[in-house]
Amino acid sequence: MPQKKPAYQRILLKLSGESLLGPSNYGIDLETAKSIAQELKEIHDTGVEIAIMIGGGNIFRGAFGADAGMDRASADYMGLLATIMNGIALQDALEKEGMFTRHISAIEIKAVAEPFVRRRVIRHLEKGRVIIFSAGIGSPFFTTDTAAALRALEIKAEVILKATKVDGVYSADPMKDKTAKKFSSIKYMDVIKKGLKVMDTTAISMCKENDLPIIVFSLKKKGNIKKAVMGQTVGTRVY
Repeated sequence: MPQKKPAYQRILLKLSGESLLGPSNYGIDLETAKSIAQELKEIHDTGVEIAIMIGGGNIFRGAFGADAGMDRASADYMGLLATIMNGIALQDALEKEGMFTRHISAIEIKAVAEPFVRRRVIRHLEKGRVIIFSAGIGSPFFTTDTAAALRALEIKAEVILKATKVDGVYSADPMKDKTAKKFSSIKYMDVIKKGLKVMDTTAISMCKENDLPIIVFSLKKKGNIKKAVMGQTVGTRVY
């Protein structure tokens, strides 16, 4: 029986910095990075074009620095630099699995990453290179969720896959509220009206205005990224 074709040809995967923690409380677990890379290799081999937006919360989160009394812009820039470190680690893991990659940083740092040039990035994708976006959009006060939505639109991705710690979108935090209801699908406006923490409001609004679907699922269960790419039911679809 021939293998089913992927539901999407070009995707943007949003990975939080915490996705690289593994069993650790801080930093980068290289075995976890390797496991993610192996799953992405399987997807890449089907011909899917992959871009990744990486966060930095496993090393430093700007909001925490601001809460502790730091200037918000300075704290956010530290968080953006943390994403670049994660980008380097993820690039190494992907290349060890035999994929060609390009690390694209929104903050100019020529020794380790290329600057963002939209047409060049699209050409990299067309040539089968995996793109790793780091440093968000290069500015403080904007989350990597907003950066993921922006880059997805710029590269004409067909979907944003948001890998999280929980298996979808719930009516409340399922870790705190046992009665929280999981949505199999939910509209953009309902996410905003209910104040659900899927992505920030700016990111959700951008996706709504451009009809870009978001699939939210757990990264903890191996194979979920591929299920989402193949169009199988997994997590929650925001549309």
